[in-house]
Amino acid sequence: MAELKRIQTPAELDDIDRILLAQLQADARMTNSRLAQAAGIAESTCVVRVRSLVSRGIITRFTADVNPKALGLGLQALISVNIRPGARTQIPAFREEIRVMPRVVQVFFLGGAEDFIIHLLAEDSDDVRDFVVENLSANPAVASTRTSMVFEHHYNGPGVG
Repeated sequence: MAELKRIQTPAELDDIDRILLAQLQADARMTNSRLAQAAGIAESTCVVRVRSLVSRGIITRFTADVNPKALGLGLQALISVNIRPGARTQIPAFREEIRVMPRVVQVFFLGGAEDFIIHLLAEDSDDVRDFVVENLSANPAVASTRTSMVFEHHYNGPGVG
């Protein structure tokens, strides 16, 4: 995934932008015709407006939500990671290494008690243990980890209204 465009100031969004964003968050596969109709604008205007939202870094990607259970990945875990104080210069490399690993859904780089939280999809608890042991505990930059199992996960997306 490309690095997110850094936006220095909040984007200026009008009511049409907000409608387009809300509609695309609900259904990113919506046809341009339906999207334009929902926003009350011409189809050609809709194409230009969506392209503008992408080029300004407001829309960063279009994705498909996949049911992890359908892939045999019925367990989710949040793994808190602390980096050793002497390994702070390795944080960017660690972040990139973890970010591209299979089954890693999200990586959060934090300020606070933990340095990172990794959202992992797994087959079972043995799979989570293997991930932690092979990829985190064996990493010389990692001081400690703490794993929490996810019972339920609901994602509403960022509000645009």
